[in-house]
Amino acid sequence: MNTSQIYIIISIVVLAIITIFAIFLNKAKKKKKVSKLAGLAFAFILAGILFGNDRLIGYGLMGIGVIIAVVDIVMKSKSK
Repeated sequence: MNTSQIYIIISIVVLAIITIFAIFLNKAKKKKKVSKLAGLAFAFILAGILFGNDRLIGYGLMGIGVIIAVVDIVMKSKSK
């Protein structure tokens, strides 16, 4: 296992821990469901991290995820 794979595994584990903390801390608060676009953006970003061996595919997937997240933010801000 080379160094880049170790960094990828560490980043996935840290992201999972943050997600778990966010889920447990938000149980006491009013639950807000993640929109479909936000979930799709999250999936693209994770896929970009997982397929990071090929830079074009990895950065492309992460870029698509960021664009979808920005679209979701803009749509939510206009609906308020």
